[in-house]
Amino acid sequence: MTRIAEAGSVSTSEEAVRLRLDPHPSRATVLDGAWWPRSTDVAVELPNLVSALAGLRGQITHALLNSAEWDLPHHRRAANGSQPVRLGWYTAQPAGLLTIITEFGHDRFDLLVVPPDTSRASAEAALAAAADGADKRHAPELLADIEHDG
Repeated sequence: MTRIAEAGSVSTSEEAVRLRLDPHPSRATVLDGAWWPRSTDVAVELPNLVSALAGLRGQITHALLNSAEWDLPHHRRAANGSQPVRLGWYTAQPAGLLTIITEFGHDRFDLLVVPPDTSRASAEAALAAAADGADKRHAPELLADIEHDG
């Protein structure tokens, strides 16, 4: 069973998706939250994230990713039960940003992707900042803060 980490903490359970979402989603926010995968293997990591997000804003149909940040091969689809998710690989996708699109393009999640090898303290800070609707930093800015945090 996939679980989402509670809003106030990052779960250490191996089966939990390390995800924090803005509790008050709004189209006026820069990011909807952040995800801290355990690896850069999208075939392993993305299905758990999609399962955790399923039903929050409709069926998830597409994921847009920065091609430089994920292991090869770059598959065109990721398994997710009976409904595979189409993957779009873009060099122009901002660093640290994952865009999840729901059916018919009616809604989306813009998530900061915290690198898997980030320290727990840096990851928790990034997860909190990305899920804070008042924080207006974009994914590359938050990612730069992580990278400079010894």
